[in-house]
Amino acid sequence: MFYQIDQYNFTGKRVLVRVDFNVPLDAGYHITDDTRIRAAIKTIQKIISDGGRAILMSHLGRPKNGPEEKFSLKHLVSRLGKLLGKEIFFANDCIGSEALSVVNNLKNGNIALLENLRFYKEEEAGDEFFAGQLAELGDVYVNDAFGTAHRAHASTAVIAKFFPTDKLFGYLMEDEIRNIDRVLHNAQPPVTAIIGGSKVSGKIAIIENLLSRVDNILIGGGMAFTFIKAQKGKTGNSLVEDEKLETALYLLAKARNKNVNLYLPGDAVIADQFSNDARIDICEIDSIPEGWMGLDIGPKTIEHYKEIIHRSKTILWNGPMGVFEIEKFATGTIEIAKELASATSNGCFTLVGGGDSVAAINQYSLADKVSYVSTGGGAMLEYLEGIELPGIAAIRNK
Repeated sequence: MFYQIDQYNFTGKRVLVRVDFNVPLDAGYHITDDTRIRAAIKTIQKIISDGGRAILMSHLGRPKNGPEEKFSLKHLVSRLGKLLGKEIFFANDCIGSEALSVVNNLKNGNIALLENLRFYKEEEAGDEFFAGQLAELGDVYVNDAFGTAHRAHASTAVIAKFFPTDKLFGYLMEDEIRNIDRVLHNAQPPVTAIIGGSKVSGKIAIIENLLSRVDNILIGGGMAFTFIKAQKGKTGNSLVEDEKLETALYLLAKARNKNVNLYLPGDAVIADQFSNDARIDICEIDSIPEGWMGLDIGPKTIEHYKEIIHRSKTILWNGPMGVFEIEKFATGTIEIAKELASATSNGCFTLVGGGDSVAAINQYSLADKVSYVSTGGGAMLEYLEGIELPGIAAIRNK
C-alpha cells in the first residue's frame, strides 16, 4: 500500500518534490512554454495549503560539465512565483550546506527551488550517495515528474529507498498513470490506436504491445512507407527503413493473427522536395514515382481514418500523420486532430501523447478538446510498450 496524495497530510513536513521543469528557454533565458511548470502547480498547492514546506528539484537541459548559466533553474523562479502567487526561495545548489541552509530557513507554506540536479553527473548515474544527500532535505518524497519516470536516476527512482513509507505520487503522476492505464487495461471498445511518426523502429514494441489491446491501428507518417515497400509498393524517394522491411511484414501478419485491423494509408501527398516551395501532387501510396516523396496522408486516407475514429470509443494518438511542421504537409495531422476533438465531444475517451502529437494538438489549440494530453514523451512510449518504469516502481514497491 502506498499513499495517495489526497490522503496525505503534509502539515509541518519538509516535502521533497521531483518535478519536471525541463522547459524551453530562449536566448535571453525567458521561458517559451511553461506547460510543464503548470502541470506541477496542483501538487505544490496541496503541499503548501496543508502547511507543508515544498522543496522542488528538477533537471533542465543537458549540461555536460557541471554548472552552466543557460541551464540554471534560477531562470524559472519568476514564472513559478507568478503562477503560485508566492515567493520562491532559490538554492544555488541542490545538495550540501547551500541547499540545507535554504531548506532549514523555510516556514510552513513556503516553497524552495533547488538548482539543476544534472549539474552533478551522479544524478543520471543513479548514484546512491547523491540520492542520500538529496534525501537529507526532506521528510517526505513526492514524485510528480512523469516525463523522467523511465529514467533510473538518483532523484527519480533511487531516492525513494530513503523514504520507505513516506513516498507517493503527485497529482500529475497519478493522472498520467490513470489515463494511460485506462487505454491499456480498462478501455471501452472499439479501441483505436493512431500511430504516426517518421520511423517504424521507434514504434515496434508499442505496436506489438497494443495488438492484444486494440481493435484498430491506423498508421501514418513516414513509418507507413516501410510497410508499403515491404509489400512491394513503389515508394519513390520516401523515407524507408530497409532494415525493418521484415519487421513490418511480421507486424502485419501478427495483426491478422490477432484479428486487429492494421490500416495503412491508401494515398499520399507527394512532393519533389522536402520544402514548402515543393511541387506537390496526390497519388496512390504504393505508386509514388522516382524523385518524389510522400510527406502526408492523402484525402482518401483522411476520410477513411475519420470514419474509423468516428466509430471508436477509446482512442490513443501517438505521432503525426505527416511533416506537419511544413504547412503544405500538415493537413492530415490537422484533420485527425480535429476528428479526435469531435470524437471526444461525442463521448469517446481520447489520449494524446508523444512529443510531436502533443506539439500538434497544442499548435491547433485543441489540447482542451481531447480527454487527456500526456506530458511524458519517452516515458509514455515505454509505458505503452509494457515496460515497468523505474520512477513508478520505486513508489509502488516497498
